[in-house]
Amino acid sequence: MASVLLLFAHPAFHKSRVNKILIESVGGLDNVTIHDLYEEYPDFNIDAAREQELLESHDILIMQFPFFWYAPPALLKEWEDIVLEHGWAYGSTGKALEGKKLFCTISTGGSSQVYSKGAKRFTIRQLLAPIEKLSQLCHMDFLPPFTVHGTHLLKEEDIREHAERYRRFVFALSSEKLDCSKLEKLDTIDENADKLILKAL
Repeated sequence: MASVLLLFAHPAFHKSRVNKILIESVGGLDNVTIHDLYEEYPDFNIDAAREQELLESHDILIMQFPFFWYAPPALLKEWEDIVLEHGWAYGSTGKALEGKKLFCTISTGGSSQVYSKGAKRFTIRQLLAPIEKLSQLCHMDFLPPFTVHGTHLLKEEDIREHAERYRRFVFALSSEKLDCSKLEKLDTIDENADKLILKAL
């Protein structure tokens, strides 16, 4: 089994319905380490050496966060700036993350239509271009995001359905039974991706 580091960034987790249930759904998996950045670094004073050790000891990195103004919360950007150092994560000698997988788990208040292709609209995958580029620079394999839309209107049973799909995806990915090449060009881990995941289990 591949080991998973879930890098969680939510500045108001105590108010969250969706992310709380998503975290619970994968927290019981033996090979998943949940690392809450806002709990660990409320003063934004990030321990780069400790974070690098965590990254080196895991095979898969999940960045889980709510989408605020089409971007990750501030502490996650600070984490990127501090932890992903030249000569370690990228550059001619920066190979520490080479071959590891990276994907994002995102919750949005807006509906899926808000993030559909069209005039004056951008998909989630397009808005995540900086993180996708980051993964390329660090020689990582970037996978489509797992996204939960319209969080304000979701009932608990809807959230739990998303959470079960999330658990299946993380388990299938970490069990190394999932053909990731069939996922790479998707915008998100959607119902079509879920069919591939179910076949792998």
